[in-house]
Amino acid sequence: MATRSSEQSAARQQGLLSMLADGKFHSGEKLAAKLKVSRSAVWKLIRTLRLLGIEVQAVPKQGYRLPRPVDVYDAKTILEGMPRALRARLEQLHVLLQVDSTNRFLSERAAPEIDQAKVCVAEVQTMGKGRRGRTWVAPFGSGICLSLSFKFAESPPQLSALGLGVGIALLRVLDQFGATEVGLKWPNDVVWRGRKLAGILIEVAGEAGGPTRVVIGVGLNVHMPVPVRLALAEQQAALIADLGEILQGLLPDRNQLAAALIEHLIAVLDEFALRGFAAFVAEWRSRDALANAAVKVLAGNETLQGTALGVTDDGALLVDVRGERRQFFSAEVSLRAVK
Repeated sequence: MATRSSEQSAARQQGLLSMLADGKFHSGEKLAAKLKVSRSAVWKLIRTLRLLGIEVQAVPKQGYRLPRPVDVYDAKTILEGMPRALRARLEQLHVLLQVDSTNRFLSERAAPEIDQAKVCVAEVQTMGKGRRGRTWVAPFGSGICLSLSFKFAESPPQLSALGLGVGIALLRVLDQFGATEVGLKWPNDVVWRGRKLAGILIEVAGEAGGPTRVVIGVGLNVHMPVPVRLALAEQQAALIADLGEILQGLLPDRNQLAAALIEHLIAVLDEFALRGFAAFVAEWRSRDALANAAVKVLAGNETLQGTALGVTDDGALLVDVRGERRQFFSAEVSLRAVK
């Protein structure tokens, strides 16, 4: 009974959010009538949204509204934006209002069948993470928080370089929507003019030579609020970019973005299953944002400076360190440009 009650409450929260998504004022009376609840219940739902970090403005005699229109996630719209053949390969699409981590949500559930996928998107992610335990900040309506679970029939070649292949999937999506000057920063970042636009986190489970499940998490900045940018700058975090800045406000709907991400991710996974990183190495090198740049490499307790020379055929980073060519692998290092 408690589970049913919580599901009903979550459904009402999502329903209320959808009504407020246009950014216009809506009276408590009309909201209550549409939700078939009391005005007191509407107020409690508003309070719950605020506790999730969603700003809801209230003005006497006008009602409630969001500070700006937001294209909230809608499962039907996402599915309709995908080719029919691809929809048939999607076992489940979870559209959540809140989750601690989309990656964790899928990792705790059964893996899909071989060559099939499960996807989770969330409006609010409370414990999103990036590589090396870093936090991924994504306020409500500011970006895409999407994870995809996929099972290979057997572990593909150069599986450790899968993050680089996923980076190519993100570039293809961004190219599709007209973003320019976007590049890749080894191993798992998408950047625009040197600033972070998107990040990737991959978790792998399986045995060598047998079926392998991967859970791919993608965080993409779409419309990042100024206060969040300033807070990140004060924390000396990486400077960020968002699609609104790149596309000058001509943003695609987030449901369109999610549909395109799912489509391109599965296409890349299919290619990777057959050929590994070899299918993407030339494309990756052509979009390498740090090719021939001065870089700092943090490898364990060691910090080195040198010149980035791109990637090897199996996805390792090549760096010229005082005339010596060194190789680094993504699990052990962090890479930064030297200005």
